[in-house]
Amino acid sequence: MSGSNSSAPGSNAAPDGAPGLSFTVHTMPPALLDERRTKHGRLKMLLVLLICAAPVIASYLTYFVVRPQGRTNYSELIQPQQTLPTDLPLADLRGQPVKAETLKNQWLLVVVSGGACNAECEKNLWLQRQLRESLGREKERLDKVWLIDDGVAPRLQTVQAVDIAGAPTTVLQVRREALAAWLRPAAGHALEEHLYIVDPMGNWMMRVPPQPDAAKLKRDIEKLMRGSAGWDKAGR
Repeated sequence: MSGSNSSAPGSNAAPDGAPGLSFTVHTMPPALLDERRTKHGRLKMLLVLLICAAPVIASYLTYFVVRPQGRTNYSELIQPQQTLPTDLPLADLRGQPVKAETLKNQWLLVVVSGGACNAECEKNLWLQRQLRESLGREKERLDKVWLIDDGVAPRLQTVQAVDIAGAPTTVLQVRREALAAWLRPAAGHALEEHLYIVDPMGNWMMRVPPQPDAAKLKRDIEKLMRGSAGWDKAGR
């Protein structure tokens, strides 16, 4: 039509002849979209798992790794922890070999002495028993272990005494020189003077001072029970 200003269909030209603007919409390929959705879903799942595991991780790190300056332990914290040797030559009172792995999966309070068990040994065995009983419902998470390191058979009366209250003590024999690969006394002291605290993974982690204060030692053990409550259960 004369005098009209028209353009061919589909033309991008502006009325004044200037080049027109064009817009292109790109659609994301379905495969790429599915991949992004999968990654997003995995990240969400990982976040949920981390949130659920946070209390357990925090309790472990707080007690076993982070050492705030305001917190003190009565017992000496062993750093680095000493792992139970898998080849530690243990034997029961009949001389039958016992695998070291059988001591794992439970907190241990360990007494070391000769088979004759002098007055200091008897005191430590008595304290070992009393401390376990004082834990109440948590006591099933702590085992009593007596390691005899001189090859001398203990007196029957002593063995019977440590088993009072229905909580048997694990009594094992081990060579003193072999035991030195795992447990060691503080400088200037003998191996028999201490009690030793071992975690469920078989790590010796605390050495109790000689002639310990029962109340202070109990607080140490209670802290360990609370700090591991999220991941440690009673029984092997």
